[in-house]
Amino acid sequence: MNTKTRFSKFQDQSTIHLDRFDKRRFSYIYQNSKSMKKMSTVFEGFEYLLGDIWGSLYKMNPVLKEEVPEHLERNQAFMDRIMSDPAFDSHRSSTKLDELLSAIGTMKFGEEVQKWTKQQAEENERMKELIEQIQQMRENHKNGSKEEQIEPLMSALNYEIKAALADPKNGFTKAMEQAIASTKDVKENVDRLIGGPGNREAELKKVPLRDQLLLAETLSNNRKLKDIAEWAGRMKTIARKKQKTKYKESIDRNGITVGSDIERLLASELAQYMHPATKLDFARRLSERESFIYDKQGKERLGKGAIILCLDQSGSMKNLDSQAKGFALALMWIAKRQKRDFAYIPFSNLAKTTVFPKGKITVPEMTKMATEFLDGGTNFQKPLQHALKVIDQSRFKYADIIFITDGDSIVKKEFIDQFNKMKRKKGFNVLSLVLGNKHYEKYVEPFSNRIVSIKGLMDENSFEAFEI
Repeated sequence: MNTKTRFSKFQDQSTIHLDRFDKRRFSYIYQNSKSMKKMSTVFEGFEYLLGDIWGSLYKMNPVLKEEVPEHLERNQAFMDRIMSDPAFDSHRSSTKLDELLSAIGTMKFGEEVQKWTKQQAEENERMKELIEQIQQMRENHKNGSKEEQIEPLMSALNYEIKAALADPKNGFTKAMEQAIASTKDVKENVDRLIGGPGNREAELKKVPLRDQLLLAETLSNNRKLKDIAEWAGRMKTIARKKQKTKYKESIDRNGITVGSDIERLLASELAQYMHPATKLDFARRLSERESFIYDKQGKERLGKGAIILCLDQSGSMKNLDSQAKGFALALMWIAKRQKRDFAYIPFSNLAKTTVFPKGKITVPEMTKMATEFLDGGTNFQKPLQHALKVIDQSRFKYADIIFITDGDSIVKKEFIDQFNKMKRKKGFNVLSLVLGNKHYEKYVEPFSNRIVSIKGLMDENSFEAFEI
């Protein structure tokens, strides 16, 4: 039975009261979730149980049906047990009317029900025997199962499951606690990857639900991406602080202009407004747009070129790869805030370039970025050549190159001369972060404006990169 046919009958297969909107939304989620489709084979009708779980998480006031057909009694028993759990009831305060969190919760609760059912079958000989008999009968009658023979077996299996759920020592409460914890963990990492500190939910709403689901499922199955998400969360928080400090300092040094924006008036202007002797003069200058106000642009240039990250991915950097990818995503977040292109150039013996216009990245691109690692030796000239191409193709000047390495490489003098000539012409800067051995600084000196030695990417000195 295909998905469309299955869900045309969905309204007759639920054990909680769902309206047409609920069914349509879960149908969309199910069709875009590989995990849920895979779980639907746990037992007959499991996909309908997933729909019930989603509805119980999403709806404002989910209500369990009092009577259901015999073939849904198992689902009803599961839902009764889930919805009566105090931890679940508390968890619902964050999931109701939240499609993504409810979808993640459905996956995680479904996984735990699947594990619990398997464990019960291993411990309960009668349950195991019934499951095997039903499966065997289905296999023997693929072109038309003899339902009259299967029904009593299903009825007996439902009885065994309901009895297991009623046992307070059955481990179901622990399974539900694990599902809640996993749901929160996945959602937090989705927020870390997609959003920035302070505006995660706003950023998340800009991403299609289909892509949010894809990222959530990938995070559930990809430990590397989960590690990157945790690093990205830390790095973005630091980047935000650095950007705020930089903005404040730029205002203090160079951020005063004239205008009539009342919200940006200097304190001295407000003092003149408050004094009877200067109030009229203040009103005249304000009306003529001659009052002193803070310049919200500070010392920032408008229309800056790309932020370019040249990231060493030689073999010696492999242990730092997750941390480095988190660092890259923090720089990308800055590019997005500043509406600048972000160029990601990993390098080893070779180099490759991916440009993310205005710092925007899709879920497939993020997954690819997380899982790829070049390995091999070190060649500085190739990533610098790639960086020049990005800068040359940009209509803006004032790009920023962040060059991160823990190795050494000789760059030809002819190329250095060409590189520095372009640097003067285009007005870009190169900040090199050298990991580990300070001896390697001499290899980046010919093309760098500034060199910073760091012990790791969580070294305080490395955060200078976030001040661009």
